[in-house]
Amino acid sequence: MGACRLAFILSIISTSLWAQQSNRYVVFFKDKNNTPYSLSDPGAFLSNKSLYRRAHSKISVTTDDLPVNPSYVSQVKASGAKTFFTSRWMNAVLVEATPTIISTIVSLPIVSNATLVAPGARLIGGRTKQLKIKNGADSPSATQTQIDMLGLDSMHSEGFYGEGILVSIFDAGFPGVNKTTAFQPVFAENRLRLTKDFVSNSDNVYQYDPHGAEVFSVIAGQLDGVFEGGAYKSNYMLFVTEDTSSEYRVEEYNWLFAAEKADSAGTDVIQSSLGYNLFDDASMNYTSANLDGKTAIISKAAAFARDRGIIVVESAGNEGSSSWKFITPPADVDGILAVGSVNSSGIKSTFSSFGPTADGRIKPDVVALGQSTSVILPNGSLGTDSGTSLAAPLVTSLVIGLLQAYPQLTPAEIVQAVKLSADKGNQPNNSLGYGLPNYIAVKHYLESNQSGDDVFIYPNPSASTLNLAFKNIPEGTVDLSFYDSQGKVMATPGINSLDWLSNPVTISLSNLAAGTYLLKVKTSSIIKTFRFVKL
Repeated sequence: MGACRLAFILSIISTSLWAQQSNRYVVFFKDKNNTPYSLSDPGAFLSNKSLYRRAHSKISVTTDDLPVNPSYVSQVKASGAKTFFTSRWMNAVLVEATPTIISTIVSLPIVSNATLVAPGARLIGGRTKQLKIKNGADSPSATQTQIDMLGLDSMHSEGFYGEGILVSIFDAGFPGVNKTTAFQPVFAENRLRLTKDFVSNSDNVYQYDPHGAEVFSVIAGQLDGVFEGGAYKSNYMLFVTEDTSSEYRVEEYNWLFAAEKADSAGTDVIQSSLGYNLFDDASMNYTSANLDGKTAIISKAAAFARDRGIIVVESAGNEGSSSWKFITPPADVDGILAVGSVNSSGIKSTFSSFGPTADGRIKPDVVALGQSTSVILPNGSLGTDSGTSLAAPLVTSLVIGLLQAYPQLTPAEIVQAVKLSADKGNQPNNSLGYGLPNYIAVKHYLESNQSGDDVFIYPNPSASTLNLAFKNIPEGTVDLSFYDSQGKVMATPGINSLDWLSNPVTISLSNLAAGTYLLKVKTSSIIKTFRFVKL
């Protein structure tokens, strides 16, 4: 029998089976008319923390935030479908039903349309996948490199470990997290606030693929003297949204349901190391032309979360060496932090996905260590893994610390500061984005931007050093000229390169006698003279 004819027959058999079985569909409603919920009482469906986060960013609660009308869900259920998770933002419900029942549902006057998101029933009963245990090797200070690269060591030394910040992790499973020593403080201190498995509809997330446990460890793991997560004193919610046994659009909707759950609970940050472009059903595939941040379901979900004051940190994708090459949704969304991977020398990992987006925006946004990143394995031992999936939680840790250190800033301001203060902030590209961010660089950027001056000095007077700070990093060389009170030139040093990590520049005054001096600063766009006193 010819291969084409065999494929055709198999296709007929598959289609016939789909027609007889219950599949997963998302049913969309036309409106939210006659809903029992009201914008005048948002506390009925959003937590106080969620409302505070919106108020902090001056974000209003809108009709998109109103829950799905429960009577609409009841009508769908009465048609014979099994109903599961609803989406406020997309006004929809996930169901399991046969195609015959779906035809009945679509004819309801309240229903706009329904779309097949995965074949087969999946939401009643679960599975337990055998762990893929890797060999771990203990080593002292295993996380030092990845922590130091982003200045998280400095963040920790200033006392910021994530206390009070609520972080939601979306992934494929978290086996071992409830038993591993490295995570016990999270449980002992009651900092795990919620768990939900949206794949098979349970609260048990401590199973399936180890990917999520490794990602979580980069943020939350703690073994004194051996392993240090980037923000290990935060509060957490763990969500399983990825089904590693297959690839269908339902996983994007799982991400949406998790984002809404996290939003209503008041999450500050969503950490996601998941991306989607190709599916088991090719009709669901995305193309590079769809990378506009508005087309993919998961990208729409991430944009909804962003617009509600949630910082979304997303892995850029591991397609850099593949024919696809580009980032994967939802990394294409504007205003989130899509994270690429570099090695310990700051060189781009070959697998790390490239930008730009379909509409020409720079992506990834920033990078972090995603090559041989230290992790805690599900069996509790130390190991390493690679991928933008491991770079993203490092940037998430930085964001968590910044939210704690600068509570007066909005999430959008934090995201902007992380990007613009990174080491390629002046010259971003579609390989490394804005480059490697750093806690100290962000701190310098934020402090410099508190002044209305393009360039300024402090302290003045000073006995030992003078700090020269720029509001914006100048291009090219910075020329400095010192003059004494008679106008005699004392020195003319130059600064060949400057970034936010080295801004402000610390200038030693040890060679100057006590007295009054002038400092002339010249860049490609600024000429300014300061009078200062050496004590």
